[in-house]
Amino acid sequence: MYVLIGGAGLVGLSLAQKLVELGHTVAVIDVNPNACRYAREQVGAMAFEGSAVSTEVLLEAGIRKANALAAVLRSDALNLAMVTLAKHYGVPHILTRMRHSDFAEPLRLAGANHIISTVDLAVTTMVNAIEYPQIESIMHFEQGQIEVLKLSIPNNCYVVGRRLAEIAQDSRFPTGSLIIGYQAHPHEDLTIPNGSTILEPDSTVLIVTKPGSLHQVIDFIEGCK
Repeated sequence: MYVLIGGAGLVGLSLAQKLVELGHTVAVIDVNPNACRYAREQVGAMAFEGSAVSTEVLLEAGIRKANALAAVLRSDALNLAMVTLAKHYGVPHILTRMRHSDFAEPLRLAGANHIISTVDLAVTTMVNAIEYPQIESIMHFEQGQIEVLKLSIPNNCYVVGRRLAEIAQDSRFPTGSLIIGYQAHPHEDLTIPNGSTILEPDSTVLIVTKPGSLHQVIDFIEGCK
């Protein structure tokens, strides 16, 4: 894909780096010539010096052929302007960073497909790390209506040696929750399990659940025999 990024700060350059590593063609726009030089020489992205809300610069950067655009500029107002222009030029997939929640609706109306609140993301991540220290990672979908968590299986827990079909039928396993990924050992790839998959000690599972069921899921998985 051809991805256009507005803003070559820490987030913009880090995003560009990841996308380049994944094989995408990336162009960065920023007013800072040093940031543009770094994007070219260290990241391997194209870089256009100038304002990311200038139609002239956007057209030079190829906005008409962009498959996706990420607005990560220094202010919500600039991101709103870039999202509006991206929508005008027909970019199919528009992402933006948001600092203040007041801009959520304007950004959505302007055409942003994904709005990432940096404050909400940081706070939620830290709260989860404090409240659920045993969870390796957790992701949120549909505005927090669905959670996907990565959880290790302790040696002496209740689910060790049991098949997924048996676990799913257990009345203590929260309704609406589902084990969607399984990694038997840290050096092995994550796989999609089936009903006959047996959970081994020190393995890792990916579980999708509702936020209100997180404690129940953790208590069930980590329950001792």
